[in-house]
Amino acid sequence: MIIYIINGPNFNYLGKREVNIYGNLSFKQILLKIKKKFKNIKIKYFQTNSESKIIDILYFLNKKKNIKGILLNAAAYSHTSLAISDCIKSIKIPIIEIHMSNIFKRSIIRNKSLISKNCKGIIIGLGINSYILGIYNFLI
Repeated sequence: MIIYIINGPNFNYLGKREVNIYGNLSFKQILLKIKKKFKNIKIKYFQTNSESKIIDILYFLNKKKNIKGILLNAAAYSHTSLAISDCIKSIKIPIIEIHMSNIFKRSIIRNKSLISKNCKGIIIGLGINSYILGIYNFLI
């Protein structure tokens, strides 16, 4: 079983930016904790600051047969990208939208996600546990 985690813009600076919201761990450190917890699952990771690369990887993964699901944290693109939303709508792999912070406690533009309606579900505001709960979902 393979589960993909795809993170969007600024995750390459996680642990260095807005630590009051996201904490001081890099996503590399977070990913190590996640992989340690789920030793029997192959967890693959992709991060990009590019909207088009998120779309490209989603379409690429859609051609694969052994992917159980995708945890997608499109970050700011969640609130602005019709293109990512349309892409999610057209692929078969179940996708769970993830946000480490509670988007409803943030600025008004972040209170709405354009991609949520095309995802299997959404997990927000639980930090690293947002990813862990997403993985558990694919196991049941």
